[in-house]
Amino acid sequence: MSFGFFRKLTKPAPAPVQERDHVVAGRTLPLRIVENDRARRLTLRIDAGGRGLRITVPPGLRQGEVDRFLDRHQGWLEQRLAKVPDRPQVRPGIKIPIRGTPHLIVHEGGTRGTVRQSQDESGPTLVVHGDRTHLARRVADFLKREAKRDIEAMVAKHCEAAGRRAKAIRFRDTSSRWGSCTSDGTLSFSWRIMMAPAPVINYLVAHEVAHLREMNHGPKFWKLCEELCPDTERCKAWLKRNGGALQAIQFE
Repeated sequence: MSFGFFRKLTKPAPAPVQERDHVVAGRTLPLRIVENDRARRLTLRIDAGGRGLRITVPPGLRQGEVDRFLDRHQGWLEQRLAKVPDRPQVRPGIKIPIRGTPHLIVHEGGTRGTVRQSQDESGPTLVVHGDRTHLARRVADFLKREAKRDIEAMVAKHCEAAGRRAKAIRFRDTSSRWGSCTSDGTLSFSWRIMMAPAPVINYLVAHEVAHLREMNHGPKFWKLCEELCPDTERCKAWLKRNGGALQAIQFE
């Protein structure tokens, strides 16, 4: 005799993901093909900054269908990618914003591995010491340290105002979103946000902290978000308008 009521419950397996390259107008981009049980049709998305492509497909779809879908939308991809900002490589002589203010990158030898903000006759500078081949990585590490210092303080301030506590704070280089909040209270942020103006950084932190109380984007969420950051609408619009350019900067 068996009792179906007592069958062991198992978690569903994660959706299968395929990864490959796809060429668009001479550009080779990473392509992720993700199965979704709820998908009824294929959907195509360009990652922020034109850094990659993602197709969501119904389960069991044949590879040939994906290829034909890509062929049909090749013109659309070319048009959209033509509007994506250039992908400047971090190197001496270019400017990158820090908290919204453009800084000229200057390389100087010696003083192993240090990075400092300075000012000269041309305006704000970011002086990077050490081996030239490690310059881009050192600039990225500088932004990560700045993000950790500033954002952890902002999280503490907004959590106190919201009456919630974050379980952990993490920093990543994500191409699809600027921040996230998990159901267990873990907050994640893209360290690239340190290139945005200070009010926009504050808005992003307020947005994710608001999710600690409201795990949705309903009216209660936006009301709380505006209580934490009265500049919510203006900052949200700035990030939507300029975020792609920040995501496009290459630190590799």
